[in-house]
Amino acid sequence: MYSRKILPKKALGQHFLKDAEVTRRIAGTLSGYRGLPVLEVGPGTGVLTRCLLDEGHDLTVVEIDRESVDYLRRHFPQLSGRILAEDFLRLDLAALYQGKPFCLIGNYPYHISSQIFFKALDFREQIVCCAGMLQKEVAERLAAGPGGRICGITGTLIQPWYEVEYLFAVGAEAFDPPPKVQSAVIRMTRNSRKTLACDEQLYRQVVKTAFNQRRKTLRNSLKPLLGKDFPGYALPIFDLRPEQLPVERFVELARLAAEAKQTSG
Repeated sequence: MYSRKILPKKALGQHFLKDAEVTRRIAGTLSGYRGLPVLEVGPGTGVLTRCLLDEGHDLTVVEIDRESVDYLRRHFPQLSGRILAEDFLRLDLAALYQGKPFCLIGNYPYHISSQIFFKALDFREQIVCCAGMLQKEVAERLAAGPGGRICGITGTLIQPWYEVEYLFAVGAEAFDPPPKVQSAVIRMTRNSRKTLACDEQLYRQVVKTAFNQRRKTLRNSLKPLLGKDFPGYALPIFDLRPEQLPVERFVELARLAAEAKQTSG
């Protein structure tokens, strides 16, 4: 049967993966999770979808592009009832998997990849592994440890809960159309941490406030949060810049921020 070619849509940030070897390697990132359900984000024309099915995964896909949804329904009848024509960022994951664990994978739209990972973070008690392809620069930031200039907000918020592996880079020639940026594949594996030794919302606030003025020392960048008269500014930690701190030092800052709020309150 004749099938019209689906053209990538710029507005949706679509770049269809066409390299079979790269596709196989991405699917292989979940080889240790075959017993768990897998949700693929943005399957497009199903290149990765087919590979995941061939590997025996219990697969559901979510796709916002109606043209791609129609294509998937025609070419993947085995996914009947498992092709969700929805926006992943609005998808009710708790209802979809009823609180049970699952894996997330995709050739993620680059312009919303950070939002996708923040949503994964919100469902970290269900998402035991999150893997896939995104912009190389974002992948590097997610995996970066303290001490480098690329360390930033997203990685510092995710790394308390996930072990992040930068796996391999992917050239622009692997896509149709070729993106103007480089790509890379990562895998995030849920660790055993259940809680932070501080208020989690305050931890997020401290991280975001600090990195929003990352060129400044913490003594200056955290004044909007701690106030200009906070007595703890004499501590050596406030001589540092945010990219120099591991997760546990940000936990320490969040606890200091909690003390400052109690004192001012």
